[in-house]
Amino acid sequence: MMNDGASSIEAFFDDASGHLATGDIEAAIPLYRKCVELDPEFFDGWHALGMALLKTGHVKEAIGAGLMATTLRPNDLLAWTALSQMYVKDGRIAEAEDAKSKARILSLGGKVVRP
Repeated sequence: MMNDGASSIEAFFDDASGHLATGDIEAAIPLYRKCVELDPEFFDGWHALGMALLKTGHVKEAIGAGLMATTLRPNDLLAWTALSQMYVKDGRIAEAEDAKSKARILSLGGKVVRP
């Protein structure tokens, strides 16, 4: 990726995180969306977007972002924990339990996907 692209993603992400810090979650969401538009493999962008969407009640969209995060980093404990919370909020208990069990494996030092 070209350097100016990376710096603009960082700028969008920093701006979004600033909005989040001041409690303006709605303003953060389009900036996080811009991050993952510019770099569809930007894990932090997908994770943050999913959490922001969850907090604003956009649960189905949050799950989509959460799935992207766990796809990009299948051994990330926070990503699976967040996805489990998203599924619980959507009433999808079986999926929530599955995500939670993956988080538990990771918390014990295991791997969900072997490198």
